[in-house]
Amino acid sequence: MGGTPTIQYVIHIESYVSSSSSEAQQAASVDAIAVLLKNDLLSLETLVREMEMYLTTTDNNIRSRGILLLGELLMRLMSKPLDDTAISSLIEFFTERLADWKALHGALVGCLALLRRKTGTGMINRSQAKAVAESYLKTLQVQSLGQQDRKLCLQILECLLDRYRDALFALGDDLVYGICEAIDGEKDPQCLMLIFHIVELLAQLFPEASGPLENFAGDLFEILECYFPIHLTHPKSDDVDMKRGELSSALMLAFASTPLYEPSVIPLLLDKLSSSLPSAKVESLKYLSYCTLKYGGDRMEKYTKSLWSALKDALFTCPQSTLSEDSDPIDGLGFHESEIMTQALELLQVLVRQHNDSFLSLILGDGDISTFLNSFSQFDDFNSLSTQYKQRLHAVGHVLSVCIKASGSSCNKVFESFFPRLVDALRLSVENSHGIVHSALDANFNFGALYLCVELLAACRQLVVSSDEVASAHDLARDSWCQILCSFCTSLCNVFFCLIQASCVESSWNAYVYAAVKGLEILATFPGSFISVSKLMYENILLTLTSIIESDFNKKFLWKAALKALVEISLFVNKYHEDEKAASFNSIVKQKIVSLISSDDLNMPQSLKLEAIFDIGLTGKSFMHSVVSELEKTISANLSEILVHGDRRLAGLTPGLLECYSNKVLPWFHGNGGADEVSLSFAINIFTKMENNSSLSLEAKGKELLGATMAAMKQAMTGCSVESQEKVLQKAIDLMETSSFFLSNDLILGTDLFNKKTQLGQTSEGLSCRDEWIASLFASVVIALRPQTHIPNIRLLLQLLAMTLLEGHIPSAHALGSLVNKLPLNISEDCSLEELIDTLFKNVMWRNISIGKEGNDGGAVAMSNPRLNSLNSHAVIGLAWIGKGLLMRGHEKLKDVTITFLSCLVSNEDQGNFLPFNDQMKDPTEHKVLCLRKSAADAFHILMSDSDACLNRNYHAIVRPLYKQRFFNIMMPMFLSAIVKCVSSTSRCFLYQAFAHLVSETPLVAVVGDAKKVLPVLMDCFLILSKDISHKEIIYSVLIVLSGILTDKNGQEAIIENAPMVIRRLIELTSYPYVMVIRETAIQCLGAMSELAHARIYPMRTQVLQAITKALDDPKRVVRLEAVKCRLAWASIASRSIHF
Repeated sequence: MGGTPTIQYVIHIESYVSSSSSEAQQAASVDAIAVLLKNDLLSLETLVREMEMYLTTTDNNIRSRGILLLGELLMRLMSKPLDDTAISSLIEFFTERLADWKALHGALVGCLALLRRKTGTGMINRSQAKAVAESYLKTLQVQSLGQQDRKLCLQILECLLDRYRDALFALGDDLVYGICEAIDGEKDPQCLMLIFHIVELLAQLFPEASGPLENFAGDLFEILECYFPIHLTHPKSDDVDMKRGELSSALMLAFASTPLYEPSVIPLLLDKLSSSLPSAKVESLKYLSYCTLKYGGDRMEKYTKSLWSALKDALFTCPQSTLSEDSDPIDGLGFHESEIMTQALELLQVLVRQHNDSFLSLILGDGDISTFLNSFSQFDDFNSLSTQYKQRLHAVGHVLSVCIKASGSSCNKVFESFFPRLVDALRLSVENSHGIVHSALDANFNFGALYLCVELLAACRQLVVSSDEVASAHDLARDSWCQILCSFCTSLCNVFFCLIQASCVESSWNAYVYAAVKGLEILATFPGSFISVSKLMYENILLTLTSIIESDFNKKFLWKAALKALVEISLFVNKYHEDEKAASFNSIVKQKIVSLISSDDLNMPQSLKLEAIFDIGLTGKSFMHSVVSELEKTISANLSEILVHGDRRLAGLTPGLLECYSNKVLPWFHGNGGADEVSLSFAINIFTKMENNSSLSLEAKGKELLGATMAAMKQAMTGCSVESQEKVLQKAIDLMETSSFFLSNDLILGTDLFNKKTQLGQTSEGLSCRDEWIASLFASVVIALRPQTHIPNIRLLLQLLAMTLLEGHIPSAHALGSLVNKLPLNISEDCSLEELIDTLFKNVMWRNISIGKEGNDGGAVAMSNPRLNSLNSHAVIGLAWIGKGLLMRGHEKLKDVTITFLSCLVSNEDQGNFLPFNDQMKDPTEHKVLCLRKSAADAFHILMSDSDACLNRNYHAIVRPLYKQRFFNIMMPMFLSAIVKCVSSTSRCFLYQAFAHLVSETPLVAVVGDAKKVLPVLMDCFLILSKDISHKEIIYSVLIVLSGILTDKNGQEAIIENAPMVIRRLIELTSYPYVMVIRETAIQCLGAMSELAHARIYPMRTQVLQAITKALDDPKRVVRLEAVKCRLAWASIASRSIHF
């Protein structure tokens, strides 16, 4: 043991075996000893020698604790190598202790730990494993034990069967009998999982039909069958993770583990199919599918008639499908597949493939199906079909489809048996297959035959495309089904064309439209070697579908169906590389669809044009390249007309094109490659258009167009490489130099002339339309730059952004924040990030925010007289975004920003007890001061909230982990101190606004950690801010934080301490007049508080019930409903004598 003091581990041993030690103390003792053993500071031999007294004493409690300690230590030492002598001694000891029922738990833990050891660390041998099994079978009565010990026993059995099969094989009948005894009557879900796996492993141990398992197969299945179907009642808390599906799957594996169970399993499952419980039917069908595959065709042959009868009942008789709530049919009939039908079709597929000829003959010769098909002539009109008839049609179509998809031979038999009836019902024949079958179609057209024809076509195509023999297609092409289909191909196409022509907007024709369009899609997507649709017919299909897209957009269902068909055809063309079909598709569909982008047809909604273009474009890269090329040309041409001539119509249409470009097209290229080239081309093109226009004047729609252009520019920049971004940035800088606010290079940040120009009194009255566009596009480029992108003349760039910011241009603030977030610490040899920030602060931000003396070092602002200096709330907003960029990267200059904001909030001159923005305030300077301080309070929202416009990972921002939590921890004491010291009611109001922003945007886990400090301030926020309607959004955000604290276990302690105050504030909010959701949430919080310690909340019950009674008359129903729930919760803890 070396220099380790003996007393160290002895104390831990004594602590563990002591009955007075808590569970935590015992666990700590085990861990401490395990560490000594793992680090070789204590040998296992020394430990066992020291524990000998505890392992062999006649005191049952001490002996059981000692043996359990040794077992737990072995569990923790499973990866530590042990020699054979130690393993042999330990396994012998624990095997003997299996007979010591007073110390059984520790013996089980020790045996399991030794059995689970892996090769290379010291394992028990075959004879030792056999000895464990023999002792187990001889001494243990598993079902008489508690749940934990039963679970350990079953884990030992599982481990023996899984890892020591050779040792157990010789035990034969004794082993099987012992397992039957051990598992019989078990009810615990965790133990059942082990039992089902044990039965599966046992079948693997004795796979022979004449082995030991044969004698007990009936007994084992008698034990298992009582669990089918799995149904958990009253699950315990530790069984929450034990899913019913996992148990069901484990039982299914046990059922199918050996063919010896087949005589019992299949009759049981067939019987359960007649159950009135849908879940039992589903489980039975699922088990039948799996067991049928495992048992094999020979054993299942005798059940085929019974299985087909059961399947017919599940598919045809029982309600298996539900009508869709949508007006558009899902599959032509409007049914959603039920789980019963889904599982029944899976079983049918298994049976048809396993018993091809015999089972198929049952289906083809079935009288019910034949009678149903013969009844078509009685139900021609779709509107006359009952729901039951539609369900039967739906089921028959699926049955025949499954048969067709099973194999080429089964497809032949189905076609030979049923297809002639269908074409007769449709009045088709080979002779007139080359003419127009119906010059006009009426509502009495046989829908049943049409539906089944399309279903059979779809199944045939699925058989073809899923076959491994597609390469040798000529073999299948000679099958009879292919010859039959080819002979009627033209007639079918003509029927489908006529149905589409006769369709109208009424929903009663939707089923016909679905079948017709689906039929054309299938015929167009058959590989050419199977069904030869002529080139003329194929092109007619494409022309028909494309014409629907262009002209029939007012027929919603027809239009959607045609679009879906074209998408599928395009996918087929790209996948199977049929050159002739691809050429036709490109010349007809691609050309017409892509031309929709630049089409002047205003009748077709632009949203539908873009939907069609993008959905079809997604099917292939070449198509998408054509789409993006045409889209860029159209956007470019539109912008030229807008920028030069101010075309109002195009100004309204172009934002939609830009949104499609940025939200759909560019993300597609990001995911599929080629984004850099496409993005660079778009960005350069936009800047080129702007360069060519010296003047610009747009009306109201110009704002929407500018916003869409900025979004597209930012999205394009995210996809550009560093090199491409540098090209676009230089283009943007060149364009900025053409703006009217551009300062020459000698007017750089920090010079007197620059400072003079940036004084508020000398700024212009705002940006011109062209300057706003240039500044916005320039800012969009800067926002999305990568940190690695080189920025030339950074001082000039900051100058330009600062100038536009002070004119009220918010995107420039976003750009400044993005720059300070991404710039390297050392920008160049003579310029560092800190120097730039100091210059920016000292000469722009501080000069325009200062309401006191300026810091000479570029640091935070000191407060004095607010009437002595110029004010600019735009600079506050810009400073907030700069602060956000610094905060996200964790830069120390953030301190100066936050201190400045706090200085603005806590001016030492009380402006009086008026609320902010009093309309009757006469002094305009005071109003400007309050505006500035309001902006400082809102700055904390900017600092903490997530932004879609900039500073996010999509735009390559640097994001330090947990930055919000760190900032919250830094600002909390500063806010609390400022609030305590503040004597001005106005300053206090602004402080509460800022604090509310800080808390509401902080992750809840951080707020809960300081809940005791935060909660009183939150209550004051409610009290002060609820007086002004302008604070309604802040109040709701704080209320959400309060509800989070209330529902968190760690936060409830703070709630309980402040319960009276919290309840009073919530009562006040139940009558908040401005926002319904605040009243609703406040009542929900009061309801949740009824679950807290009664000693703290009981004194408030009368006030709560009085407030809730008033809320019962709230004008909003949702509030009244919450009030009813809350009243019931509080009434249950109140005295019954209370009367209202």
